[in-house]
Amino acid sequence: MKQLLVILVLLSTQINAQDRDEKQIKALYHHALTEGSGYGWLHHLSTKIGGRLSGSLQAQQAVEYTKSLLDNMGLDKVWLQPVKVPKWVRGTPEFAYIESAPGITNNVAIRALGGSVATPFGGLKAEVIEVKSIEALKNLGREKIEGKIVFFNRAMDPSLIDTFQAYSGCADQRYSGAAEAGKYGAVGVIVRSLNLRLDDFPHTGAMSYGNTPVAERIPAAAISTNGAELLSTTLKLNPSIKLYFKQNCKNLPDVDSYNVIGEIKGSTHPEEIIVVGGHLDSWDLGDGSHDDGAGCVQSMEVLQLFKATGYKPKRTIRVVLFMNEENGLRGGTAYAKEAFAKKERHIFALESDSGGFTPRGFTIDANEKNYEQILSWKNLFEPYLIHLFQKGYGGADIGPLKDDRIVLAGLRPDTQRYFDHHHSDNDTFEHVNQRELHLGAATMASLVYLIDTYGIK
Repeated sequence: MKQLLVILVLLSTQINAQDRDEKQIKALYHHALTEGSGYGWLHHLSTKIGGRLSGSLQAQQAVEYTKSLLDNMGLDKVWLQPVKVPKWVRGTPEFAYIESAPGITNNVAIRALGGSVATPFGGLKAEVIEVKSIEALKNLGREKIEGKIVFFNRAMDPSLIDTFQAYSGCADQRYSGAAEAGKYGAVGVIVRSLNLRLDDFPHTGAMSYGNTPVAERIPAAAISTNGAELLSTTLKLNPSIKLYFKQNCKNLPDVDSYNVIGEIKGSTHPEEIIVVGGHLDSWDLGDGSHDDGAGCVQSMEVLQLFKATGYKPKRTIRVVLFMNEENGLRGGTAYAKEAFAKKERHIFALESDSGGFTPRGFTIDANEKNYEQILSWKNLFEPYLIHLFQKGYGGADIGPLKDDRIVLAGLRPDTQRYFDHHHSDNDTFEHVNQRELHLGAATMASLVYLIDTYGIK
């Protein structure tokens, strides 16, 4: 009889907890969809400030704007964390054309890759050699590459449902292509944009010269997918064609910037910290709405939703808007370095950096016990069509926090349209849907609520 009573008490406790969790999550979604602020915040960030490349005036304006938003939320603490960031400037607009014969040219759209050096003052013209991979350079050797522009034309795999997997399969040619091609005497590099559709938007992104001496660095640019198709087809018809391109970008000394941080102090376990965040910087093309203005406003919205629904966290909930994810990861590195130096106890970090599209679930970097605990909450998310709970990467900015205790997670929206916009002039506010954005914020807040309520194993 006594054992039966214990079982009944446990069942009653579980039912009450389930009911409480369902009500709180419903309140979070209801408020986000009826009174959410994120879309309005993003409108200002995108259309009044615009692209926020690290070290730019716009990046500083974004710091000031988002800090003012957090100041007005009535949080327990808001502050700026100093961080030194690289300053790369694009300069005057790039220009390129394919020359199939003297005087016969076709213009193509290009954008310098972030961190690239400029072309010579008058531009650069040379024959082109097309390759599909860095490995292919080794097979060709210096004799066939020296004095030419290397054209990396490996397309993202359209058969992969996970578009981030398709992206990862091609990103090495953008990041390391110039450094590797330079070893074989190439004079420049053109990289096919990392984009699954055919259009005229070149997609920039970070590149690195590694240990290449400054004097030996060669210019690198992305070409639109339509431009890549034209260049490849023209090369097949006439391998002797030339490509001309001109860009005026340069690297300047590091400058001061900031991570923007705000928190609600925990009522029971204030020493245990939960982080939610995105990166405040963006590339200078478009206005950075999906990458990652969306993640920033969603992260701020998490704290706003807790305030609006009257939820008082047990643990400290901290929003961090990281600076310089795109071309250096200085913000994420600085945040983790200070957290470890202060011996802060971070138990969970959630990042949104995959666009503001319809949320599908989360990727989770955790030990088996914590992963199983998160899986046990799946039924609470099913009414909101959140179904993806899988082991995987949390995010770049929260990655430096990883140790043997913390749980890391990344919000995973539907990714099919993400790379239409990523790092291009096409990443603009008009492509963000208000309802999808606010659904993402509520989904993040719901997982943070559950972690706060039950802790980690």
